[in-house]
Amino acid sequence: MEYSQVLAILMFVLFIALLFTGFPVAWVLGGLAVIFTFIAWASDQLFGSFTGVDWAFASGMVDRMWDVMKNWVLVALPMFIFMGIMLDRSGIAEQMMSNFVKLFGRLRGGMAIVVAVIGILLAASTGIVGASVTLLALLGLPAMLALNYDRGLATGTTAAVGTLGILIPPSIMLVVMADRLALSAGDLFLGALIPGLLLGTLYIVYILIYASLRPHAAPAPSASASLTALALWGIAKAALPAFVLILAVLGSIFAGIATPTEASGIGALGAMLIALANGKLDWGVVRDACWQTSKTSAFIFGIFVGATAFSLVLRGLGGDEVIEAGLKALPFEKDGIVIAVLFLVFLLGFFLDWIEITLIVLPLIAPVVKNLGFDLVWFCVVLAVVLQTSFLTPPVGFSLFYLKGVAPKEVTIQHIYRGIIPFNVLILVCIALVYVWKDLVLWLPSVAYGR
Repeated sequence: MEYSQVLAILMFVLFIALLFTGFPVAWVLGGLAVIFTFIAWASDQLFGSFTGVDWAFASGMVDRMWDVMKNWVLVALPMFIFMGIMLDRSGIAEQMMSNFVKLFGRLRGGMAIVVAVIGILLAASTGIVGASVTLLALLGLPAMLALNYDRGLATGTTAAVGTLGILIPPSIMLVVMADRLALSAGDLFLGALIPGLLLGTLYIVYILIYASLRPHAAPAPSASASLTALALWGIAKAALPAFVLILAVLGSIFAGIATPTEASGIGALGAMLIALANGKLDWGVVRDACWQTSKTSAFIFGIFVGATAFSLVLRGLGGDEVIEAGLKALPFEKDGIVIAVLFLVFLLGFFLDWIEITLIVLPLIAPVVKNLGFDLVWFCVVLAVVLQTSFLTPPVGFSLFYLKGVAPKEVTIQHIYRGIIPFNVLILVCIALVYVWKDLVLWLPSVAYGR
């Protein structure tokens, strides 16, 4: 192994190690890029070990960042973030919660199903995991605990369905994936729709089975209102704004009327109109939504800067050749190699957030997968399903921390860890289904674009 490749391996290992220091990820990435550029340059100067990485090479980061910042696809990021935050402030989730209880509340496990259905709708209209998990925890978790639900089921349901926002379009993660691999964001949105709904359906089926096998763990309320025509109208009225917004955003993309960037503007405007209709729109709400959007966007783009520098130096040191050679050296056929890659990403999800995996790991492994003959749209969607676990597995499972931060005091971290295990198993089931039946991803794009 060459000296430069040893540096590449050391660079990646140090990145993983430094994440546990709690230092900002963007600074870790950028700092390592500078440090290893200096090491490579100093080695060349002192020992004549030509690595190809010096300060002139590292200056190429400026051109790369210019390519990132002029990409119109990434304009959708702050707009989708604003849409999600504004919907969070609009009161739409509270309306759906109070009305959907009338439809499902009489069933065993009905309150958990209400949380799951609202979580799916929020995922398809916001795509912001932190907002969805927090909102569902504040609205649904106390209601389930008041009905003496098993705390593991209640917390697991809340965390799992709240995380669907990074899979079900419009998803900011899919936008980032499209940018990193020069794919169509519309293709990824279409491809991820069926797997996302499939995973949500698996969650609901599990809740129903669990409630039927253990009635005391998910009891039905002792008294519930009858389902009248007026109640059905209330349910339809509560769900209509979310459906219209989803149709406006995703429908315009799927019909070819708007690009994802243009559709994100439609979504942002639609979320403001919903807040206005609910009497929640004022200057304070707009100012807070803009501030939160700016902070979240700055966080993501800060990591973009660090990841761009890190990836440039890592590739200059031969990191991509190391990964490609390592994967091709595995004693497997091409399917075995891809499964090994997905398993590696699953393990990395215990320690890395989806942002780091998408910005750093995905561009390194995607060329290998493409050379093996696999469709990159399909692979990205499968990877997106795998990355659900990065939110739901300790020690870096952000959904678990969001949930614990707003959960009642009687809910412990042990309840959350125990409750999330079955849902992680369901994610693995969904991965297997999408892997075996690739048309779950590829059929909808082929129909929409006549391929």
